Amino acid sequence: MPQQLSEPPAATILTAQDMLAGGNITHDVEVPASVLRPGTAEDECAEAGMGSVRLRPLSVGTLALISRAAREDASLMPLLMIKEAMIEPKVGLDQVRQMHVGLVHFLVGRINLLSGLTLDGQAIEEYAQSALGQTHLMLARHFGWTPDQVAQLTPAQVAVYLSGIEKLLAFDARRAADPAS
Repeated sequence: MPQQLSEPPAATILTAQDMLAGGNITHDVEVPASVLRPGTAEDECAEAGMGSVRLRPLSVGTLALISRAAREDASLMPLLMIKEAMIEPKVGLDQVRQMHVGLVHFLVGRINLLSGLTLDGQAIEEYAQSALGQTHLMLARHFGWTPDQVAQLTPAQVAVYLSGIEKLLAFDARRAADPAS
C-alpha cells in the first residue's frame, strides 16, 4: 500500500486569480469625528459626525517600493503607506504630511489590518524575528543589498552567501582576538 505523505486537503486549491483578488477590493473605513478633530468637545464631535475614506490593501510589491523609498528616512513609511492605500479622497504626500499624528496613526492601523497585518504591524515584527527575516536582514546589511535583491536569491545562493558571512565573521573574530597577527 503506498504511503500517503499528507492528508487530502479539506478545501479546494486556490487559483492565482483567487489569491490576487483580495488585493483589488476597496474598503470604506469610517473615521470617527474624535480622531478627525482631536481635542474637540464630545457634543461638537457628535454634531460633526463620522466621515469615511476608501482604502485598499497594500501589496507586497507596493510595500517593497515604500520600504525602498523610506530607506533613508523611516518617518516616510507611514506617510507613503497612506498615500498608496487611500483611494478616496486621493491625497498627495504633501497633504499626508499635513495630517495630524492621531489621524495618521488611525489610518496606518486600518491599512495594516486591511493588508493582512495586525493593527500595530506585529506580523512585520514577527517576520523580522523569524529565521528567514534574520537571514534577509543579515544579507542586506552585510552586502548592502536592497530587499528586492535579497528576495531574488535562490535558496542555494542564500546558503553560499551565509556560509561566506560566517567564515568572514569567524576570521574577523580571530583577528580581533589576536591583534599581533
